[in-house]
Parts: sequence; C-alpha cells; structure tokens
Amino acid sequence: MFELKPISKKGVKEAMEKAERYRLLNEPRLAESICLDILEVDPENQRAIIILLLALTDQFGKGRSVDVNDARQLLPRLKRKYDREYYAGIICERQGKATLNQGIPGAGHIAYAWLRNAMEHFEKAESIRPTGNDDSILRWNTCVRLIERDKLEPRPEEPAQSMLE
Repeated sequence: MFELKPISKKGVKEAMEKAERYRLLNEPRLAESICLDILEVDPENQRAIIILLLALTDQFGKGRSVDVNDARQLLPRLKRKYDREYYAGIICERQGKATLNQGIPGAGHIAYAWLRNAMEHFEKAESIRPTGNDDSILRWNTCVRLIERDKLEPRPEEPAQSMLE
C-alpha cells in the first residue's frame, strides 16, 4: 500500500536524539518507529537496538499487543555479552511488572517467575560488567524490593498424582 521512505545516513545522529527524547516523553511508539528507520540504514547501530528494545518494553501491559518475543528477538543483535544479559533482565523485569499490574488471578506467581528470571540475567551481567558499572546490581535490588514489597511467591508445587493400578 505505502512504501516507507528511508532516512539519510547523515540524519541518523539527529534521529537517534529524537528517539531518545520521545522515549523520555513516554511516546514509545514514536521512538520505536524512529529506531526502525535508523536500523534500516544502519542495521548494526547498538544504541538504536537498545532504544528500540526499551521502547518495546515500555509498551508491555499498555493495551498495545507488544509480545515479549518482539523485544527478545533484538538480544542477539547486541554485540556485547554484558548487554545481552543486562537487557534480557530488563525484558523479564518489565514483563514481570506488567503482569503484576494486570491483576489477573495468579499474576503474583507469574510476576515472581519473571522477576526471578530477570535476577538471573542481572547476576550474569554483574559477573561480566564493566568496571564501575553497577546497573545490573541496581536492577537486581529493584527486583528483590518488588518481590518483598508485594510479597510475591513462586507458584506452589502441584502434588504429584499417584498412578492407580
């Protein structure tokens, strides 16, 4: 129906600034669109991949159906292992919070599982973090506080049913 118009390579820097600004203005769909345009002309742009991933996770639980896998598919495009682990944790943490805010039956147990998964990624990121970068520790602590504040627990184990002969 319509054909998208490509941006110029010289416009990437300014477009990146706009994407970050729109994200901070709570306009993740606009930031997402700009990042997609940037990645069309500069597919390896790490900053655009990260802003796109964050813009997608900003939309979790907000009515628009952004699937967690939309964000996860961006992880292999990140070059540094630290970034892959850290942002995998961000995805899980934000999905956990979105699940918790839905208030559906069992949401607390599901959110707990997401947050624990996030904590595992943050621990891996912590072990390989750049010197002086405590972001993964800060995020891990946030997950702990969410679990404790909301008294989240894992789903109780289902008792195994014995087979009657």
